[in-house]
Amino acid sequence: MIILTLRTDKPEAEVCLFDDERTLACSAWQAHRELAETLHAKLEELLEKAGTPLDKIQGLAVYQGPGSFTGLRIGLSVANALADSLGVPIVGEAGENWIEQGRHRLHAGENDKLVTPEYGAAPHTTTPKH
Repeated sequence: MIILTLRTDKPEAEVCLFDDERTLACSAWQAHRELAETLHAKLEELLEKAGTPLDKIQGLAVYQGPGSFTGLRIGLSVANALADSLGVPIVGEAGENWIEQGRHRLHAGENDKLVTPEYGAAPHTTTPKH
């Protein structure tokens, strides 16, 4: 099973591609405030490096938090859209072993269908002005 993993909760973002237990390719970069501008290019580079076309992905495992409000929002939006457009399962996990837990759940046939962020606290947003 070809699984894409994605973590965007901190300034250093990371994406990996696995074929069952074998790591095909991984990429980590300082995305910080440029995550939205760099994420798609990094995904494309990762797939090219692994020699795997996008339509061969069979599942996504994503880190759902806690972490950066903006980073999680951007990363999970991209991951949810990819899973939906490819028609593949997606699972969200947290903790140190999130990749292994996510891959295990995908192999077990689980599908969260939509992963929502767990920020670890209420988001700090501004109050609307009237």
